[in-house]
Parts: sequence; C-alpha cells; structure tokens
Amino acid sequence: RGLGQLDRFYNRDRQNSNLTQPVPEPPSFRTPARSTRSSDKGWFRSLFVHKVDARKDAHSNLLSKKEISNLYKIQFHNVKPECLDAYNSLQTEVQTRLHRDQDYPCEVVGSWNTWYGEQDQAVHLWRYRGGYPALSDCLQKLRDNKEYLEFRKERAKMLISRQNQLLLEFSFWNEPLPREGPNIYELRTYNLKPGTMIEWGNRWARAIKYRQKNNEAVGGFFTQIGDLYVVHHLWAYESLQSREETRNSAWQQEGWDVNVYYTVPLIRHMESRIMIPTKSSPLQ
Repeated sequence: RGLGQLDRFYNRDRQNSNLTQPVPEPPSFRTPARSTRSSDKGWFRSLFVHKVDARKDAHSNLLSKKEISNLYKIQFHNVKPECLDAYNSLQTEVQTRLHRDQDYPCEVVGSWNTWYGEQDQAVHLWRYRGGYPALSDCLQKLRDNKEYLEFRKERAKMLISRQNQLLLEFSFWNEPLPREGPNIYELRTYNLKPGTMIEWGNRWARAIKYRQKNNEAVGGFFTQIGDLYVVHHLWAYESLQSREETRNSAWQQEGWDVNVYYTVPLIRHMESRIMIPTKSSPLQ
C-alpha cells in the first residue's frame, strides 16, 4: 500500500534534495540520441510539464506502515571477550522476563551474537507496539524496577561500548515474526546519502519481490533516532552456502541488476554482519 505514495513523492524528493546527484540510466536502457532541435523542445516543454511543489510530508510518513504503529529499537553491545558467556546468560534471563511480562509494552524480536563482522558483539532487536508512547511507558517502568537497575549495573561491568537506534519498518517489507531454526542471519546496514531515502524506498518496493522466493527476507528498517539515513535489511539463511546460492539466484532474475544499478550510487557506506541467534531469540 505504501508503493503508491512512494511513486507520487519520488520525483519530488529527487528535485528538492540538493545533496542527491542524478543517477544515469543503465547503458542497456538508454534510448537513441535525439536531434538538438527535438531536445530543445523537450527541455522547453519540461519547464511547464514537470514543475512540482515542495514535498509536504516527512520520509517516515511516506515509507512506514500506517495500519500498525510499531517502533523498533536495535542495540549493539560490544562485550569484553572474557565476559561474553556471562553476558549472554544474564541478558537472556532479563530479556525473557521482560518479553513475557504483559505490564511492559515491549517484546524481543531477535537476539544474536556476531559471527562474522565485529567480534564479541551482541545485537538485540526490540518491538514496541504502540510507538513512542509505548516506549516512554516501558522506560518509565524500568526506571522504577530495582531488579532491572541492578541488572544494568552488572551488565555495565561486561561491556566495552554500546549503541542503540530507534527504527521504523518499511511499508513494503514483511513484519519480522518468530521462525524456527537453525538459521544464520545477515544484517546488512546501509548508510545513505542525505536526501535519498525516498529513492531507496521507491527502488526496494519493487526489488523486494526478487528476494522473497526462499523466505529469506526477515525485516527492513530505517532509522528515526541515532545515526540518520541508515537502513537495516535483515535476512535469514540455512547456512553460508545457502546464502551464496540464494543471492546468486537473484542475479538470474530479470530486473534485479537494475535495482542494484540505481541503489548503489545512493550508498555512502555499507556493512554486513553474519549473526548466530542466542538460545532465547524468537528468531532461530
């Protein structure tokens, strides 16, 4: 349902962003050159035909799901190597209790340890059904929870650093639901050029169909608070070999190469993590 909105605002976003450079068409899609006289007429006509007003809505309203008001939080914890086992045990105990307690409007979507990528790292994804009010309610209750405060003190002794981001999910991605394992998970993180989020969403709203045949698509998110213009795509595979075969099969489908061609210039930096779910993770 978000695809129509993305189409309406795609050209607006491109024209109103001073930081976004036009992306040329792939060579195989270029049309024959027209005469200078014809081009001049086309340019003159475009002054009247393609004029648009400034975009009057936020990216989050155009890209996220309207029928549900989920807010997500992703946490990156860099753990002291000698403390990783103790950290996992303590984190699992507290996560499970919060996940099952109906008084706290939050739930664990998934918990992992990074296998390939930054080592001795834990990644946690939370869902707050009800958006920012649910987040505020949960944080207030945790501030009054003495057991949780003691847990934070104990956990702090095990950490080197930590970071979190608040996320919304793309309207065209499926909502991440519990799944049976065993699986490995890949978290692909894209830092986009400012002003390109609408174009990214426009392209991926079409491209996601190429990556759903093997049920590998878990969830797609973009940041609201934290590092901005960051996109996270979460994928599940049976193994590294399965990952390679699944990704290679996408290139055999007509249209996938076009998506890659147009989205790569939007990226400033990208990162891939291969992660192993913890025992208590709903995503196994």
